[in-house]
Amino acid sequence: MRRQASADRLRRTLGRADLRAVAESRRALRELLRHRCDPERSAVAELLTSELVTNALVHTDRDAVLTADVGPWGLRVEVRDFTAREPLPRPRTGNETTNGRGLVLVESLADSWGVRRHGVGKSVWFALGPETEAETDTDADAA
Repeated sequence: MRRQASADRLRRTLGRADLRAVAESRRALRELLRHRCDPERSAVAELLTSELVTNALVHTDRDAVLTADVGPWGLRVEVRDFTAREPLPRPRTGNETTNGRGLVLVESLADSWGVRRHGVGKSVWFALGPETEAETDTDADAA
């Protein structure tokens, strides 16, 4: 996994089928967000990032690229892969398997998400808006 990071941006090239990259991506995102948001919001971002990274590495046979940008607008995480097959959230069924629920989590926990097509492949992204004043006040009260 190649690394490139600045104060407000994370970029990682993820090796084909290298599932170690899932945990490494979570750690890198946690580090990026450490002083920028509360731990609960960071945990949601880590979970959603791991879902996108896992999907890209499990459902394609090529490398992927993780990019995360954080600023006053919030957080945007994008995972680009190089296959045209578009991901679709699977509705919940009575089947208790854990496969196929990643995008359902993204859909339910992210403020927004989507798929952007490229000439070769696509990017699946999610965004979490900035923390609200109420979230910040609650965190200060808990401290």
